[in-house]
Amino acid sequence: MLLGNIDKDKDIKMKPDEEILALSVTNPRLFSIIFDRHEEKFRRKVKRILGDRSEVEDVLQETFVKIYLNAGKFKKIPGASFTSWAYKILLNVTFTQYKKLDKRKGDVDILKDELREVLPDKSMPDLASKELEEYVESIIKTLPENFGHALAEHFIKDKPQEQIAREEGVSIGAIKTRIHRAKEAFRERASKV
Repeated sequence: MLLGNIDKDKDIKMKPDEEILALSVTNPRLFSIIFDRHEEKFRRKVKRILGDRSEVEDVLQETFVKIYLNAGKFKKIPGASFTSWAYKILLNVTFTQYKKLDKRKGDVDILKDELREVLPDKSMPDLASKELEEYVESIIKTLPENFGHALAEHFIKDKPQEQIAREEGVSIGAIKTRIHRAKEAFRERASKV
């Protein structure tokens, strides 16, 4: 039992993540509720990026440690929730690990484009999926307009590069360059959030 009283335990478990996180600052055992709620969906997301490898558990552990250590810094603001804040931490830790693996082995098993991995996982609950999508869109909005537009058209709207080139009246090479540069800018901005 977390608090020693079954009724209080049930009440605490019904609270939103934001409240439990705040309470966990003074009662660290409550953080296990956050862990239990998010562990599996976080694991799925990390596996989609890194593949099924032992480093997945390291990423999860580091993510939850960072969430807990930064609990006092979390502020609920309109349009952002605990879930979107926690996903930012998860993605930053995951991409840092990806870079380490890529430098060490050069053979990280991920999907063709890393950017697809930050898009919502269809197996996630709708709320988490929506929060992650908002996070991705918020970063895309900070990119130069032609980069953000090309990235959104290709990765979010799933348009082929040839179609985007036709619609923009530019060459396919120009679109490929925009998307490449946009991905680099996206990664850079995402790592700073």
